[in-house]
Amino acid sequence: MVESGEIAIVHITGRLVDGPEAGEVFETTDVDVALDEGIYHDNRDFKPLEFRVGEGHVLPGIDEAVQDMTVGETKIVVLDPEDAYGTVDEDAIVTVTREELEQRSDTTAAVDELVESESGDVGWIIDVDDETATIDFNHELAGKRVEFEIKLLESHASETGKEITDDSGVEKPS
Repeated sequence: MVESGEIAIVHITGRLVDGPEAGEVFETTDVDVALDEGIYHDNRDFKPLEFRVGEGHVLPGIDEAVQDMTVGETKIVVLDPEDAYGTVDEDAIVTVTREELEQRSDTTAAVDELVESESGDVGWIIDVDDETATIDFNHELAGKRVEFEIKLLESHASETGKEITDDSGVEKPS
């Protein structure tokens, strides 16, 4: 079991749970999964995720799942929107005039185009007409249930001299 404060090194693969895109991979740290799923990109470094457990560096559901795992174990967790990327916040969907949008940013005001607010938030245009553009500043996975396949590759204490256990199950000094 991985204790709070320890370093966990995992491979994760995130998939959508519901709807027509169910099973679609939206995130992976594993290059083999990326190649198999056709989502490999040269500009991305696919490598295991390393984080300190219990400090909020990953989604709470992933953090909790890892604490119940042993090295070499693989687990699948399904997260509701509240435990993943949040629910859809209707206040984060705004409508602005096209004129205002085009003056403030280098945009053609096309659907699916990314734009940045004055405060630095990034959203995408979801609707456009002759006068206005509607922009959604929610996380792209807000409101969606997701599942993560988590494989615990290694865990170790962060202090020098503590034991490290790797995927081979062999303990070695750090």
